[in-house]
Amino acid sequence: MSEQQSYPWPNASSTGVGSWPGDDPDEAVRTILGELPALPHLPELPERGVGADMVGRTAGLLVDLPVEVQPSGWRVADTPGRDLARATGFMSYDLDALTEHAHAFTGTLKIQVAGPWTLAASIELRNGQRLVSDPGACRDLAESHLEGVLAHIDRVRGGVPGARLLVQVDEPSLPAVLLGSLPTASGLSRLRPVDRVRAEDVLRNLFSGISGAGAVPAAHCCDPGAPLDLLRRSGAEALSLDALLLTRDHDEMVGTAVEAGTGLLLGVVPTTDATPAQTARMSDPAATVDPVRDLWNRLGITPDLLSRAVVTTPTCGLAGASPGHARAALTAARAGARVLRDEPRRQAS
Repeated sequence: MSEQQSYPWPNASSTGVGSWPGDDPDEAVRTILGELPALPHLPELPERGVGADMVGRTAGLLVDLPVEVQPSGWRVADTPGRDLARATGFMSYDLDALTEHAHAFTGTLKIQVAGPWTLAASIELRNGQRLVSDPGACRDLAESHLEGVLAHIDRVRGGVPGARLLVQVDEPSLPAVLLGSLPTASGLSRLRPVDRVRAEDVLRNLFSGISGAGAVPAAHCCDPGAPLDLLRRSGAEALSLDALLLTRDHDEMVGTAVEAGTGLLLGVVPTTDATPAQTARMSDPAATVDPVRDLWNRLGITPDLLSRAVVTTPTCGLAGASPGHARAALTAARAGARVLRDEPRRQAS
């Protein structure tokens, strides 16, 4: 791979995965812009309740596919109702806050949406079965999702016209979809696995659409069984992963991705209030990024590429953390990114 490989973020960047504690979008956006100047993201605030959760937030973007909340979760509805109105309202508040505080921002800005397979695994059909069980419904969902995501990109770009958008597609349920480990509505059996070729085609169409809209597609999955090769082949230009879950079994897939020019957003900081041992580790930037440095050494890739190819992050969203820990996590991620930048100098000395 060329040493001049470019990535959609500045050298030694850090960012958050998405969610943030609290319920005030103005405060959250101000905090993220201040804590993550190199690569800020649009914060998600699920503490606000129904419609601010990961599934509801993206369900509010769907076009001509209304959903509502039932006791068992989100379900396809006949007409848009108050649950969908709450979801779209929350997103509007968030984008208004982003426009107010980041209108003049000219760097790379990350936004997040739930992926089509995670939505299909999380939303029920009217009969109570998961939408992923119906291939026709999955096709309709994928088309509606793509149209909604592209409209969302346009709206974000309208509020922050100078930003380059990095669109992170969250697919935490994708491994279960591919393995056939999702329970049926009765809980007595498991749904059939989705064919990997079909899953890849849907994601490729989505990532192609994001690229065609002038944004950079990325994929996030913090499951140890994340299908890295499938996500890369689908067109994700960056992979967001929990570095603490990566083992030698992942080395070949990660190495192939890096050699192909795929960027990595690697989680190195715990997402909830830390134990004393974790707190001590967070206060040591070098220890924080040891899993990344160990990975890089195993892959045998030049250290000069490390701080350009890798963005440091918390291991997942920070909604469950205290405000103090959430800020400390971003501070630790920033400090870790500087260590990766200085790694070639350390090895040369």
